Amino acid sequence: MKLYDSIGPNPRVVRIALAEKAMTIDTVTVDLMAGENRQSDYVAKVPTGGLPGLELDNGRCISEITTIVEYLEDVHPANPVIGSTPEERAETRMWTRRIDLAIVEPMTTAFRATEGRGLFASRMTLLSPEAAAELKAIAQEKLLWLDKQLAGRTWVCGDRYTLADILLLAFVEFGASVGQPAPAAAGWIAEWHVRAAARPSSAA
Repeated sequence: MKLYDSIGPNPRVVRIALAEKAMTIDTVTVDLMAGENRQSDYVAKVPTGGLPGLELDNGRCISEITTIVEYLEDVHPANPVIGSTPEERAETRMWTRRIDLAIVEPMTTAFRATEGRGLFASRMTLLSPEAAAELKAIAQEKLLWLDKQLAGRTWVCGDRYTLADILLLAFVEFGASVGQPAPAAAGWIAEWHVRAAARPSSAA
């Protein structure tokens, strides 16, 4: 397998998952800033131009971070980041989906339309800055909702560190770097972040 890697929180999710699963695969760095992921060679592999991409041994490519991690879990079940039982896997997928839709999507869409506008304006249709401000508010609201839901837990799925934590870690830290830090009132997230950031895999 070969991972097409780059800067940004999306590739980081896959790198952290690989580290948690103690997997090592070949990596090719794609220059996102230069738009290499929008050029024909990469788009032929990943039509959306999204990063990361995972090229399988048979030459086929898959993309989308949760899909890539699901595949890695299927081919390498040891050190699971999704789960070892149907119930565990369902719980992880549920929280991953909630975090993705409620927090990651509004946060990243807002970033592209504001702080990231100079990079993304020529690559895709963007929302107005006014709409982006509303999305930022939604992401903050949902972070507070998540904080209340998970109070008292060690990790998102209780005592299991999973893909849901990995996704949340990558995007809580990304948000903090682009003017969208977690709300000060989100006490559980602050405590959880200390634990998550201390894991060796967080350096991936």
